[in-house]
Amino acid sequence: MDTEKIPFARPFIGEAEEAAVLRVLRSGWLTTGSETLAFEKEFAAFFGEQASAESESGRLHALAVNSATSGLHLAMEAAGVGPGDVVLVPSFTFTATAEVVRYLSADVAFVDVTPGTCLMDPQKLEETLLRLKQGLPAYERRGEDGSIQRFGPKGNPKAAIPVHYGGLPCDMDAIMEIARKFELFVCEDAAHAFPSRLEDGRWAGLLGDVGVFSFYATKTITTGEGGMAVTRNSSLSQRMAIMRSHGIDRSVWNRYTDTKASWYYEVVAAGYKYNLPDILGALGRAQLSRAMDLLEMRRAIARIYDDNFKDCACLSLPATGAADARHLYPLKLGLENLSISRDRFIDLLQERGIGVSVHFIPLHTMPYYREKYSLVPGDFPESCKAFTRSISLPIWPGMDNNQIMRVTAAVLGIAREYST
Repeated sequence: MDTEKIPFARPFIGEAEEAAVLRVLRSGWLTTGSETLAFEKEFAAFFGEQASAESESGRLHALAVNSATSGLHLAMEAAGVGPGDVVLVPSFTFTATAEVVRYLSADVAFVDVTPGTCLMDPQKLEETLLRLKQGLPAYERRGEDGSIQRFGPKGNPKAAIPVHYGGLPCDMDAIMEIARKFELFVCEDAAHAFPSRLEDGRWAGLLGDVGVFSFYATKTITTGEGGMAVTRNSSLSQRMAIMRSHGIDRSVWNRYTDTKASWYYEVVAAGYKYNLPDILGALGRAQLSRAMDLLEMRRAIARIYDDNFKDCACLSLPATGAADARHLYPLKLGLENLSISRDRFIDLLQERGIGVSVHFIPLHTMPYYREKYSLVPGDFPESCKAFTRSISLPIWPGMDNNQIMRVTAAVLGIAREYST
């Protein structure tokens, strides 16, 4: 048996990426400069007519940052989120989505996900907003005696951060309708969603007030670490641009290349250090140029998985759309038809050399949020149900047919051996 380890994720790096990095190394300019500026322009242009079309707020602005977490933080700061505010996020997400709210001393209100999709439930979102608007705590649960117990954060509902899970976009039309009704700022966490479209062809990440994409090492295109924030709102764009570089009113590129008063700058706010250096910008440009090819590679792997798993009673295929990014392949286990737990299933796959992961451990079960807001797992049952059943399989461009078939054989072999 071939037992060579198949990693869960692996970046697709070739000669174009190597040449891009060498170009910057040889240029004499390593920090944020012409490469990153070009990356921003090319990224905005990628979205075509949806990016260039004029809207009430103008054309699309793209701002490169050193992580998607940074982008989310900048978006929340630019929106004016602060003490006394509440930001609504799905409980089924990575910690970055919620932690940026706490950076600004605002409170997090979790929202459960819709069954089967792992996406923020618009109905639950509206129910939570109604409670907050009435001055009530965000959460309620029924006590053993049947009484309604209300608990959790109270305050002004300021923003929501829907998460496009695994590349599958949220129901943004429903979320934006609710947001307009409650005058809510919306930042799309599109870390998984490049390049994802809705069924009608609109791009995920371009539908809220701000969208934030990730270029982390495991993402659909990568710069190792990095991200991009996009918005049509020029005021938001200007604020985020200033705050990503110490609150200084002129970029380092302009200060060192402008022939007039190049040394002079002013600090207009207490900003952060969130800029993306040119080495990573150049890497991102090379990856961006092949983004659609990488997408087709992931789709080809997903089709093989789908064809092999669709008739197994112990397995449920991931929810997907016609044009989602297929960033993850989160297979669901039918535990009622298995004699082993999800965790044991993972152990057996790893023993066979298959790298797997789990997306995500619900945030409301994490000690920090659990203790801060007095939460228990059952408060968000769909998030917990998704967590206990999910395994994420390798779906990285460059997987060869032998590796793909090893994954499918291992999954099916375990499912059949332990089916009840």
